Amino acid sequence: MRASTRFALTAGLALAAGVLLPGIAIAQTAPSSGERPARLIIRNATVVDGNGTPAKGPFDIVVEGDTIKQVVAIDPVAMGRGRSRPQAGAGTVEIDATGKYVTPGLINAHAHLQDERGGKPQPIEYETKIWLACGITTIRDVGSDTRKALAWRAASARGDLAAPRILIYPMYGVRSTPEAARTFIRTIKAQGADGVKITGIDRDVMEALADEAHKQGLRIAHHAGVEETNAWDDMKFGTTSIEHWYGVPDAALADGVQAFPSYYNYNNETDRFRWAGHLWREADPQLLDKVLDGMVEHHVAWVPTFDIYEASRDLQRARTQPWFADYLHPTLEAYFRPDPANHGSYFFGWSSTDETYWKENYRIWMAAVRDFARKGGLVGAGDDAGFIYELYGFGLIRELELHQEAGFSPIQVIQHATFNNARILGKETELGRVRPGFKADLAVLNGNPLENLKVFYPTGVEDIVDGKPVHTGGVEWTIKDGIPYHGPTLLREVKAMVAQARAQRGDSTD
Repeated sequence: MRASTRFALTAGLALAAGVLLPGIAIAQTAPSSGERPARLIIRNATVVDGNGTPAKGPFDIVVEGDTIKQVVAIDPVAMGRGRSRPQAGAGTVEIDATGKYVTPGLINAHAHLQDERGGKPQPIEYETKIWLACGITTIRDVGSDTRKALAWRAASARGDLAAPRILIYPMYGVRSTPEAARTFIRTIKAQGADGVKITGIDRDVMEALADEAHKQGLRIAHHAGVEETNAWDDMKFGTTSIEHWYGVPDAALADGVQAFPSYYNYNNETDRFRWAGHLWREADPQLLDKVLDGMVEHHVAWVPTFDIYEASRDLQRARTQPWFADYLHPTLEAYFRPDPANHGSYFFGWSSTDETYWKENYRIWMAAVRDFARKGGLVGAGDDAGFIYELYGFGLIRELELHQEAGFSPIQVIQHATFNNARILGKETELGRVRPGFKADLAVLNGNPLENLKVFYPTGVEDIVDGKPVHTGGVEWTIKDGIPYHGPTLLREVKAMVAQARAQRGDSTD
């Protein structure tokens, strides 16, 4: 048995036996999934906080309403000082986290609310329940139907929709004028937006839009594509975060422009993504170092979304992910298939040569993100799922694995997806930590994420215990705003939703 697991189990068993804490009143009431209790206690938890510190425990975590009220250490040293455990009392429900790990709820900094794909309906609950089942308690929606997103945000806040908390960044990506951009910012501010996402924008329009966004108190996420603006403009105009990556190496090209072939057409997505796989190797290393320094100096964060491009380096893996068998909705499955009408469905004639270029792209890209962080840059995590063979929720867990591949430790990776993301969203005083006074957004895991980030996958993992194979892992409880959601129950509901949709359409994954 691993040392960390041994410590958690030994401490938990001693506590359960009353060795350390005799006379504690133990509540007999378990949480009801989807219902906020007046008071919740998570007992005997080993905590991985979102601030980059090692695991600690055991703790009793006391939640009242939507807020963490206490995080009480119950180790022998603390109890030897006369500290007592929180009492259950009337109206209290409990989660036994003996041998389990608790993290802040994950934050998905690059998500899309989608109730249709390719013009075909897809239940919004399908997406939101998978997010919760993966331990995701907050999402930043970067460009969907704003009217619908506002309604879903309100329903989530009331607890009427089983969903993470939602921050809304409407997208601005049209050819326009500086004044039209300012009008757009004022309009979405009046609607209640939390920020703005920009893409495909000219420099004078970006300058005006950013100026108005700062005046209105809106944060800016920039998906820089092949366009006039790049990371230098993000530094100059005060972008909050660069999404994906293109604008970073594009700002480090010695000749100022990528070496596109004469037939290249940006609106042809096969061209676009094929030649994007060549960009990182064209960036000048010395110029790139200056770009990264400038981003750090100007406090431009980076949300790289490694997962969403992974099909470009390994298409076979992307198409055959194991959770597709039970959890891929037929509407989304159809959208993923190569089709010029669907964004991100560009795999026509995709070759081993394309994948080889993209593998090199990843090597340089990951090194750049690692260097950016070492210089003091703020790295976040998002998945951009719903495109390019990435399934909601599962995509963010894969993103965590890819951050580890990039060279970050699991402690750092969890920080990227919790407290770093909270900072990017401007919510660092209320989200992303297991700390009194913060929102009760938590994930209770059947396993140690510092040893294996795959334990976040709601489908679980295979392990060996005492020489025997066991199926373990998964998020047992996701607590959002003090509302406990039972992960396995959510996943069963999603599976039934998918099965019903397939039966109605006669679809399958074959």
